[in-house]
Amino acid sequence: MNESPAATAAAASIRFVLVGTQHPGNIGAAARAIKAMGLARLVLVAPEKPLDDVAYRRSAGAEDLLGAAPVFATLAEAVADCRLVLGCTARSRRVQLEQLEPDAGAARLLDSAAQSPVALVFGRERTGLTNEELQLCHASVHIPSDPAFSSLNLAAAVQVLAYEVRRAVLAATPREEAPARSDNLPATHEQVEGFFTQLAETLDAIDFHKGRAPESAMRKLRRLFLRTGLTVNEVRLLRGVLADAQRMARLAGEGGRLSP
Repeated sequence: MNESPAATAAAASIRFVLVGTQHPGNIGAAARAIKAMGLARLVLVAPEKPLDDVAYRRSAGAEDLLGAAPVFATLAEAVADCRLVLGCTARSRRVQLEQLEPDAGAARLLDSAAQSPVALVFGRERTGLTNEELQLCHASVHIPSDPAFSSLNLAAAVQVLAYEVRRAVLAATPREEAPARSDNLPATHEQVEGFFTQLAETLDAIDFHKGRAPESAMRKLRRLFLRTGLTVNEVRLLRGVLADAQRMARLAGEGGRLSP
């Protein structure tokens, strides 16, 4: 089967992000799973232990992926420039994200990777991703394993998703696309998180919560905006609106005096 060069190149840029991995051997096995499917980007976030001989042995030829894998202190840093972040999770949580099947998640990653950095995130072997980490994701991917025995080894989960990305590459057909304008590209993770920070500050400034805990409202607002797939231009517009709201709140606090 002939592969689309564009799809192959896009797939090679998809980041497989492992968060808080507890056993170095699982990192090596994940690297093997990724490389076997023609993929190349492994990223580590705060692994509990450094890579060791077991990790390199279990990589079985994917030592280059281990050697090139950057290590970040937090998930936010690892995906700061990504415009799509999907979190692989085994069960539903309080963080209500759009839930995708593995094939749909892989197709979305491949489509977005053609224009911008994307990431697929996997959590710790025992506990997975925290709610705070899932909040940094645009959607979740769930592998529909047997509910009576749903536990998957980390490397096995990586293999399933890497295989689905490979299938999406093989199914892709070459297409001609006009280059996207930079201001019409999806906003990066860092840009969206900056907007959410300013939104939270603005809601406080205008006393939106009126004594209620702000966490619930912010969770709902995050879900709302993450569903829209904000572009660079849209984030810029929204932050301009918030800046004016903050300025008016300051004026109200000063008794409505206008600066000259």
